[in-house]
Amino acid sequence: MEHAADLPTALPFDMTEYDRRLRAVDARMEAAGLDALIVADPSNMAWLTGYDGWSFYVPQAVIYRPGSAPWWWGRYMDSFGALRTVWLPADHILHYTDDYVQAGARHAMQDLSAQLAGLGMGTLRIGVELDNYYYSARAHAELVQGLPDATLVDATGVVNWCRTVKSEAELTFMRRAARISETLVDGVLDRIRPGLPKNEMVAGVLSDMATGADGHWGDYPAIVPLLPSGADASAAHLTWDGRPFAAGEATFFELSGCYRRYHAPFCRTVYLGEPPDRMRKVETALVDGLEAGLDAARAGAVAGDVARALHSTLAKHGITRTGRCGYPIGISYPPDWGERTISFRESDETVLEPGMTFHFMPGLWMEDWGLEITETILIREGGPAESLCNRPRELFAVV
Repeated sequence: MEHAADLPTALPFDMTEYDRRLRAVDARMEAAGLDALIVADPSNMAWLTGYDGWSFYVPQAVIYRPGSAPWWWGRYMDSFGALRTVWLPADHILHYTDDYVQAGARHAMQDLSAQLAGLGMGTLRIGVELDNYYYSARAHAELVQGLPDATLVDATGVVNWCRTVKSEAELTFMRRAARISETLVDGVLDRIRPGLPKNEMVAGVLSDMATGADGHWGDYPAIVPLLPSGADASAAHLTWDGRPFAAGEATFFELSGCYRRYHAPFCRTVYLGEPPDRMRKVETALVDGLEAGLDAARAGAVAGDVARALHSTLAKHGITRTGRCGYPIGISYPPDWGERTISFRESDETVLEPGMTFHFMPGLWMEDWGLEITETILIREGGPAESLCNRPRELFAVV
């Protein structure tokens, strides 16, 4: 397919990769009986077309009908970013005017309805991503009203499931992200000390994220640094403030390097001082459970096997843990670096395939402290999962 123009910005992947992706989507659309697909998730938009811009706070989408190149649709000022980042022909860049932006009485989906009708899609069976951060209830209501002769059906996850098995080109990007993740943890260990304000630590982490590693620049991750300390670490998703790190407290750091939107989340915990025995015992249990889960994460196993291996190992140490302990990762935009398909939980019977990548995340959040030691993993052709990052699995003590 023809590229939009002879542009200076290089696509992340060659056209063979994008063609492979479209064929995978074709198969899922056929199975779902879809004539066309409207994709509002920016991760899916980028995966299909290469589009990369901070424009997901206004309505935008990729429209796809098998047999044709997709169309990018979005705000007029962002159409120039589309021209510079997508592989699509220039006449497949569609836009709406600024008087639709946060206008109250008007909505951009009114424009999209008219654009789709003009493309001959006004009577088709069209899939939409109903359960998605970027597709609002108002957006859907306007699209239903604007396309009275179309059939709109829930197609949440159609593209996401196509993303689960990574190509070698994608794995190259994830390995680059993993090198950045290692640099982030190294930087934390170099900087942390009692009295250092947390915002100053985060300033260093953000610098390391952007600097990158091994000659490859770093992108912004889909989730900001999470680093709660002491009793705050009993909560999983707190960010930072200006308070200083204190002796006698553990802080877990949930971080990810990011390269060309591909992530490799990596969590480690640091204790300022000598950790108490109870924390060391939980560390031993968590590492044992993590390694049992890695051994269970093999091609042909199911996602639930990983959770069962972790939970049964923890139970031998007297620790009860339930719920999800991992999820697939790859390309993503805020607010989440997960792919929102498979889960490492005991009820998930999805068969693991070579090329799948996950954040294996067996965090333990106790009554007044927390401990995270995690890995980004790759399901291999044979044997246990490969950890993409390479740093000790331990509770680090800085004395």
